[in-house]
Amino acid sequence: MSRAAIRYAKAILDIAHDKGVATDVNNDMLGIAQALKESEDLSGFLLSPTTTSEVKESALLEVFSGANGVTKGLFKLLLENKRFEILGAIAEQYSKMFEEMNGVETATVTTAFPMDKDLEAKVMSKILEFSNKKIVVENIVDPAIIGGFVLRIGDRQYNASVADKLLNLKREMAN
Repeated sequence: MSRAAIRYAKAILDIAHDKGVATDVNNDMLGIAQALKESEDLSGFLLSPTTTSEVKESALLEVFSGANGVTKGLFKLLLENKRFEILGAIAEQYSKMFEEMNGVETATVTTAFPMDKDLEAKVMSKILEFSNKKIVVENIVDPAIIGGFVLRIGDRQYNASVADKLLNLKREMAN
């Protein structure tokens, strides 16, 4: 995450908050981040050095025509500073800051396979030990952990993965 993206996100959040439209702008930012993740054409277009900033801005205004005025103001600012390549990072950072401002924390749960209801219940009980805030759970699938889960909330981590248990067992056997 670039420092510039963090500064832009904070400035946009401050403006949106002052105007009472922080939630609307957050919805825009979630949509932008999602669109950039799903569309290689769109993200490639914004990174293209041969496309002018004016063309990038007008395309964004067309694609996100229903966006809030503050979001459209961000497009104009990115045009003036020729920084369209950090739009995705700004959108993600804005949403994180918006959630923090509203007392919501994101818990990242890494599992070997998508979570089922049973594993989700175990994870939620562990989350309650870590935090009493409202939690949004983000599931990352990584087969390398073999089984179990790794829970990360802010700078705290709880590792209940099979891979970690095997590593600990290997260390004990080596000593």
